[in-house]
Amino acid sequence: MAATSRGFASHLDFKLRRLAFHPRPHSSTSNGGLEELRKRRRFSLRGNRRGVSRISCCCSDSVVPIRSGKNAEKAEERRFDSKKRPPRAGVQASAALPFFASSSSSSSSAAQSHFLSRQEKNYPRCTPRNSGPQSRDTPPKRDTGIANEKDWGISLLTENVNESGTNEDGSTWYRESGEDIGDNGYRCRWTRMGGTSHDASSQWKETWWEKSDWTGYKELGVEKSGRNAQGDSWWETWQEVLHQDEWSNLARIERSAQKQAKSGTENAGWYEKWWEKYDAKGWTEKGAHKYGRLNEQSWWEKWGEHYDGRGSVLKWTDKWAETELGTKWGDKWEEKFFSGIGSRQGETWHVSPSGERWSRTWGEEHFGNGKVHKYGKSTTGESWDIVVDEETYYEAEPHYGWADVVGDSSQLLSIKPRERPPGVYPNLEFGSTPPPADEPPEEFSPQ
Repeated sequence: MAATSRGFASHLDFKLRRLAFHPRPHSSTSNGGLEELRKRRRFSLRGNRRGVSRISCCCSDSVVPIRSGKNAEKAEERRFDSKKRPPRAGVQASAALPFFASSSSSSSSAAQSHFLSRQEKNYPRCTPRNSGPQSRDTPPKRDTGIANEKDWGISLLTENVNESGTNEDGSTWYRESGEDIGDNGYRCRWTRMGGTSHDASSQWKETWWEKSDWTGYKELGVEKSGRNAQGDSWWETWQEVLHQDEWSNLARIERSAQKQAKSGTENAGWYEKWWEKYDAKGWTEKGAHKYGRLNEQSWWEKWGEHYDGRGSVLKWTDKWAETELGTKWGDKWEEKFFSGIGSRQGETWHVSPSGERWSRTWGEEHFGNGKVHKYGKSTTGESWDIVVDEETYYEAEPHYGWADVVGDSSQLLSIKPRERPPGVYPNLEFGSTPPPADEPPEEFSPQ
């Protein structure tokens, strides 16, 4: 893959420059930190090796190895051009993308359309049904939030398998699947797969699962990790959960994602944790925690949004950065609104290596009648305190809410629990401590 530390460095450097806040004189008619607020980007997660046989057929001139074993006995001889196979959405490696660059899904869909050959449209039977898993040695991309389930392409096997093989280039692969059964109707269906290059310089692992029990709990998830020949490493997990809230008895859907990547050639890396929670009455909570480092510079960012479903909204952001020389700078703000009445306040600050601190604080009070009280001050002697005629604007409802997440969670909702015997009822352990959140492996720690 075309993974370079240069792409990593340039992207992090851009992020750090974007966080370098420069103080500006504040006039009495300005909106204080509101301009910075308005500029805020709003975000709307082995078995035994078997021999290898070469299979050829009538569709093309190239061949791919197919593993042999008891699960391969049903394989038909087919030809398949691996270079023309369309990438699987969300998991296909793209050699043209830099290792740590952000990316949009639009480029992925365009690539799929470009590489979908006429042969594949007319002769889909040329795809081998028992080949090894496609290589997924692709690191996660920054600032891409929480993917929808369809972007992962989760497809659990319907039978238990334990298979492995070797590709023509000498790389190896394995695939396993199974089912775990527990109390209270618990069932977890899972598939694990992975691969290693011929010289063991790169490797990847990926696990898919779905869980359910008799309480109505359902979960869909993915975890992946890998390393490449340059020493870059990454880890990513994604989860989607449906359950009944223990206090309101309302259905709730929660989605989360954690992503992390670390450079193998320099002191650089990043980590992100995203979460979204929705219930059937419009209550919504969203947030993210981010961390990054590029040699002597480090940065952090946290933000959150909370909608109570009745018109009350709270939003906040806190981001800061520092260098090993002691320079620090940051910016934070918060807004609270209900029925057109509310407030905004924030601070921009800077600390020099010698410890000298500069800051500017600002605030706004919105009375709901077209009047806004604006006030603020700075450590350099600036101050203002005025009342202006100004329209109040804020988002009382999330742009992506309960109806949207239900529509995007069809695979989660379609999970079928184990059949419950007559007379057996689920044990509803309300008030029990939820399982700890997934954390990145220690070996991938960005610290």
